[in-house]
Amino acid sequence: MPLVTPYDMLHNTSAAVGAFNVALIEQLEAILAGAERARLPVIVQISENAVAHHGSLGPLAAAARTAVEAARVPAALHLDHATRPALIEEAVALGFTSVMYDGAALPWQENVDRTRRIARHCREHGVFLEAELGEVGGKDGAHAPGVRTDPGEAARFVADTGVDALAVAVGTSHHMTERTARLDLDLVRELRAAVPVPLVLHGSSGADDTTLAAAAAAGIRKVNISTHLNAVFTATVREVLDTGPDVVDPRRYVGRGREAMAAEVARLLRLFAAPVTAPAPA
Repeated sequence: MPLVTPYDMLHNTSAAVGAFNVALIEQLEAILAGAERARLPVIVQISENAVAHHGSLGPLAAAARTAVEAARVPAALHLDHATRPALIEEAVALGFTSVMYDGAALPWQENVDRTRRIARHCREHGVFLEAELGEVGGKDGAHAPGVRTDPGEAARFVADTGVDALAVAVGTSHHMTERTARLDLDLVRELRAAVPVPLVLHGSSGADDTTLAAAAAAGIRKVNISTHLNAVFTATVREVLDTGPDVVDPRRYVGRGREAMAAEVARLLRLFAAPVTAPAPA
């Protein structure tokens, strides 16, 4: 199936789509296997940090594009949290259908100006652009604990930049290993009413199932998850190595990690596709 952009996935739907990060080939395989089991669309993400880990974007991107194009469900290939415009341009040239420009550390106007230029470049190449706010999100980043996105500022940012989706701060934080985040669902609904493009929830690993389903029901359309799936993968690998100290073939332990991650991807996609209609308990 050919690569798709997230546009049709995220518009005209009452559910949300899962966007899952790849650091290893086995994780890429797990994400697509899970999506095929669930028979639901998925967004495969490669972050700027993953690019730094591998030393370049090209090899991992080539593997991801090949795998995504072979998937039996609609799938998009997304560059996540890119702070360097040059990396975004490279991803566009390599065939990514979606990118996220992260100018959250920049002052408001600089973030707007850079995001607008990148939006123009992406539009010219048919690539979907996600962004997030800068200074309005707080000095520690748009997803630092306690930070919240203002609906009026969000609407202004979208209008001034022309982005296709907006990551908003409503109570999650990156790199949470416990699912204890408390989301402001009323704010999600306010943002949904104020912002004409799909809303994205970053740091979703910190939210439990009930909260994530409620966020989708309130208006979140793209749910980014990395740390939680890394934890599932790693816990299974650790179990295999702990119970089999003589195991040396990496295929035996990363293969088990891949299977565990695929099962969790399928479960999460089904959860997002059938959101609850009531908010999570306060």
